[in-house]
Amino acid sequence: MDRHLVFPLLEFLQERQLYSEPEILEAKIRLLSGTNMVDYAMDIHKSLHGTDDVPEDMVRRRAEVVSRLRSLEEAAAPLVTFLQNPQLVQELRPDKQYNIHMLQDRYQIEALYQYAKFQFECGNYSGAADYLYQYRALCTNSERSVSALWGKLAAEILMQNWDVALEELNRLKEIIDSKNFSSPLNQLQNRIWLMHWALFIFFNHENGRNGIIDLFFQDRYLNAIQTNAHHLLRYLATAVVVNKRRRNMLKDLIKVIQQEQHSYKDPITEFLECLYVNYDFDGAQQKLMECEQVILNDPFLGKRIEEGNFVTVPLRDEFLENARLFIFETYCRIHRCIDISMLAQKLNMSYDEAELWIMNLVRSSKLDARIDSVSGTLIMTTNHVNVHEQIIENLKGLNMRTYMLAKNIVEPAQAAQQAAR
Repeated sequence: MDRHLVFPLLEFLQERQLYSEPEILEAKIRLLSGTNMVDYAMDIHKSLHGTDDVPEDMVRRRAEVVSRLRSLEEAAAPLVTFLQNPQLVQELRPDKQYNIHMLQDRYQIEALYQYAKFQFECGNYSGAADYLYQYRALCTNSERSVSALWGKLAAEILMQNWDVALEELNRLKEIIDSKNFSSPLNQLQNRIWLMHWALFIFFNHENGRNGIIDLFFQDRYLNAIQTNAHHLLRYLATAVVVNKRRRNMLKDLIKVIQQEQHSYKDPITEFLECLYVNYDFDGAQQKLMECEQVILNDPFLGKRIEEGNFVTVPLRDEFLENARLFIFETYCRIHRCIDISMLAQKLNMSYDEAELWIMNLVRSSKLDARIDSVSGTLIMTTNHVNVHEQIIENLKGLNMRTYMLAKNIVEPAQAAQQAAR
């Protein structure tokens, strides 16, 4: 992961006070040593040591950065001026090769890339994003263009422009998945990088929970997770649990968790394994309490929102609500008459809370059952699944698989025909 993307993670740890303040500040200074954000490093050093003095090497480093920045700015200035002039830009054509030859005679195109990269290292993400966009519009070197796209994606993530970042992520995915992309090993590594960077977007974008399921469940990306990024199962599992519309993916998720249980485990994956593989309700209850702490201490899952005088963690609340529903549904599936007090214990709720929660489920037609207040039990209504409905449901899944299979066969053939022409 790019060192600039580690800063938001350190900010989260600092806010949660999971480590001492000096430890976090020391980590920030070490991280900044590989960037050009010298002023920021100086401020942190002053805060850490309680002094206005800074080390001599920082002062020298700052002078070097300023000198290098001026040098790169001068080299890129003629091309930047050209690109900022609408009348001159009209001279450009859709043909990149023509533009390159025309501009190379007048300007240094690579100077724009070096200037953008240096701006990024200085922490000027907005300027870097603009220059990298302009550079990619002119660049014909595919390797350099991909590098610029990675930089543009990082800049948009750090500026929290989630819509634009998602667009750049999809562009980068298309390039990585193309057959022309270097070696298979490099392709695998880039897919793993992409999924890690995507976490910033998917847990902040309004449609991110669908996005992470769509991306991570693609065969190529799921293979990458199972090969060298097992820890990403935590985020995929969380997305499936909190996304009520994607419950159909739960069976596939459980299958992957079972396959990788010897390589990776955490409370979230173990909760699902206890519930759906072992039917261990006591174990699931214990793991659910651990899940809450995992979410609260995870930089991607534990995002806090202030509402008046209260601070909430929306994803934590949604996860616990849906997880309890999972326990409840599974328990009800194998019992006809259930003691509410025992159910409350398994859901980690008080008796009154559990009774009210169940009552709301019955009222909202999410549960076909009735409560016997005298005996304190929940009596389930027996439903026999219609055979015709089962066949129709299975055919829906078969239809989608057939469509995807045909698409995977037809698209490469069409691309080959176009290339032959």
